[in-house]
Amino acid sequence: MIKNYIEKANFEETGFSYTLSLISGKHKMVILYCLMEFEPVRFNELKRYIKNISDKTLSANLKELERDGLIARKEYPQIPPKVEYRLSERGKSLMKVMDQLCVWGERNRI
Repeated sequence: MIKNYIEKANFEETGFSYTLSLISGKHKMVILYCLMEFEPVRFNELKRYIKNISDKTLSANLKELERDGLIARKEYPQIPPKVEYRLSERGKSLMKVMDQLCVWGERNRI
C-alpha cells in the first residue's frame, strides 16, 4: 500500500513524509511518549525521564513540537517561573500511531 502511494506522488508530498517531518529527530518521539505517560510534565522532569539530553536540545525540541501543534505549553505567572507541557488534541491523535509502534516493538523484539 505504501509503495503504491509513493509511486503515485512525490514522496515529499505524502502524508507519511509529513508525519515523519513532525516526529523526526533523536528525542521528539521520546518527549511525546513521556507526555503521553506522565502529563503534565515540567522541563526538569522531562530531563530526568530522557537523560543524556542537553537543556538546549530539549528546549529546541519542545519549541518545535509546540510550533507544530503537537504539545501545549502552559506558563504560570509566579516566581520562580513554572511551565508545564502536555499533549495537545492534535498530539493525542498521534498517540494511536505511537502506541502501535510500541506494540510492534514488543511483538518483534529480537
